[in-house]
Amino acid sequence: MAEKEWKGTTYGNGLMHRWLIGLLRVIDMRIIYAITFLFIVPPTMFKPGFGHAYRFFRQRFGYSKVRSFYMAYKNHCLFSQAVIDKFAMFAGHNFDIELEGYDNFLSLAAKPEGFVQLSSHIGNYEIAGYSLVAESKPFNALVYFGEKQEVMDNRNKMFSHANIKMIPIMSDMSHLFAINSALENGETVSIPADRIWGSQKFVSKNVLGKEAHLPMGPFQVAALRGVDVLAVNVMKESFTRYKIYVTPLNYDKEASRKAQIDQLADAYVAELERMVKRYPAQWYNYFDFWAQ
Repeated sequence: MAEKEWKGTTYGNGLMHRWLIGLLRVIDMRIIYAITFLFIVPPTMFKPGFGHAYRFFRQRFGYSKVRSFYMAYKNHCLFSQAVIDKFAMFAGHNFDIELEGYDNFLSLAAKPEGFVQLSSHIGNYEIAGYSLVAESKPFNALVYFGEKQEVMDNRNKMFSHANIKMIPIMSDMSHLFAINSALENGETVSIPADRIWGSQKFVSKNVLGKEAHLPMGPFQVAALRGVDVLAVNVMKESFTRYKIYVTPLNYDKEASRKAQIDQLADAYVAELERMVKRYPAQWYNYFDFWAQ
């Protein structure tokens, strides 16, 4: 039930989105940042998501009340930047990108077999779609079906020349057939692995000191086909710069299916924790992630 507090869609309607894209074509996006910090972020302090962010810093990091409040505000400011940056890309802006572990991506992209790329709701993962591109291997990104049409249309425009396709997450689980077909054809599939959508199958793991539920599906998909897996996280370093971390998630492909899923989940959590500890203000899960 906690999932319903965070709808997973980009705020605003199509007219607002078109207006923002037009504005970003003519003015410095840092002006938009400032307006957002002053007039958009403060009202969110009265929303449930701000409380979840505050408790995240208070309980998982042990920060003081004052520091936790400040970090929750900073977190919302950085999230607003991530959203603005996405529209800035739609408007034609480019960011400086630093890649760590890029050879891991290139190595798998050069192979005939497909592979799975796991993401999290930290940083600004969508930037990876404009940076990690393999012309010879189609890239399939699993996306939330309820996203605003204007956002989906702009994604399609941006991705149309990059060999990238989107697979909407459907309530009838039909997206699983598209995922299986893509991997069977030697393509790449990108899946968020830190949020349960649709299927209630999960694996329980200790995340930042407390048990949490992760969706079993992403790990199961990889284990069923015995494909390689990467964790990709895109973290904001400054107003104009992002750093992309590409990390292999190793597992024993000869082990039992259950053991493979467990090993992949462990490797994923280890990388997620590494990123969150390095960039604590860029955790964007605005619901009780640890609710049982």
